[in-house]
Amino acid sequence: MSTTTSRALPSGARPAPRSSILVATSAVAAAGTMLMFGMLGMWFKFRDASPLRESARGKMIHDWLPSEIKVPEVATNTMAFTMVIACVMAQWAVYSTRRNDSSHATMALAVTAFIGIAAINAQVAVYMQMGMGLTDGPYQTMFYAVTGTMLALLVTGVAFSIVTMFRAVAGRLGDSSVMSAHALYWYFLTAVFVALWFVVYVQK
Repeated sequence: MSTTTSRALPSGARPAPRSSILVATSAVAAAGTMLMFGMLGMWFKFRDASPLRESARGKMIHDWLPSEIKVPEVATNTMAFTMVIACVMAQWAVYSTRRNDSSHATMALAVTAFIGIAAINAQVAVYMQMGMGLTDGPYQTMFYAVTGTMLALLVTGVAFSIVTMFRAVAGRLGDSSVMSAHALYWYFLTAVFVALWFVVYVQK
């Protein structure tokens, strides 16, 4: 009588871990991108619907930006440049996390948060230098609507950086998805701000 020895089949590969925070951040970034680009589309619509006037050079231009309002270009250009640096710092935090280097990850997150605060401060300075009222005209209302929404997004980015920094200080670097989600959010903020900077501050 022969007996057959049965062997258990080897277990299959483990399913890839799902990062809920990375998925949630991607959804927020997608929604924020649609919101901001929709507002910039409205900006173009309002500007193209404005009446025409003759410029100092004799050209006919849209009477969208009031002639008495001057955009502080130094502050706005500095904001665009610093936002790019924020992306580099956020990616540095991801790099340090993957090497279990909490000190450099904490430093990178602190710099990212500081850059965000500096951008918020620069935007407030732009408001003060331009000296416009919210209801002074269609340009002023649309300007505050677009830049105010961007300002709110920057505040959430700074909050994200601070919370992630406390996580790094506590040494909780085992899951790099939080750092990756943080970097993704700052990439989103930078891309949206560069688009805003070009439309609102450069093209005017």
